[in-house]
Amino acid sequence: MPRREKQASPNDESHGSAGREKSAEPRFLVVGRVSAPHGIRGELRVQVQTDFPERFHEGAEIWMGDPAEPFTVEKSRFLNDEAWVKLAGLNDRNAVEQFRGLDVLIPMEQAVALPEDAYYAHQIVGLEVWTDTGEHLGTVSNVLALPANDVYVVDSPQGEIWLPAIADVVLAIDLGGGRMTVHLLPGLL
Repeated sequence: MPRREKQASPNDESHGSAGREKSAEPRFLVVGRVSAPHGIRGELRVQVQTDFPERFHEGAEIWMGDPAEPFTVEKSRFLNDEAWVKLAGLNDRNAVEQFRGLDVLIPMEQAVALPEDAYYAHQIVGLEVWTDTGEHLGTVSNVLALPANDVYVVDSPQGEIWLPAIADVVLAIDLGGGRMTVHLLPGLL
């Protein structure tokens, strides 16, 4: 099932193409979002959006801005799903105010290798969805990270279909073939 790191915004050309050309990989993955500066010494409050929070530990490299630029984490601390991050060389609130509301990125090359049958959301978006009875449902347009499980949003001729990303529904994912095979439980359509 998908992991919590997603491709950078499809509207931001500096972050790579998020359109579903099968050969197009995003250039960056989003691992957080700056909510606001914290205090007067240049700390940032970052909403962590990754299953790998170690990306924010001392010495880690993160990217922000347009075009994206690298920054080194000088120190960090965590509170729930939030990291308070101090970047090297940025020592006051005015220096970091420019990052308010920006995504925190890592280059695609730094993506953690996932175990078999685990996928990043950007790998799922764009897959053609077929039922185990041979019916074409449509194309995955989004992956929603919900508390119980992720949900695949499928654009179909009948409108949006929301499929839970659980083993009883998702039978097979073929990234090379651009295809997902699903079993429709009663009530899903």
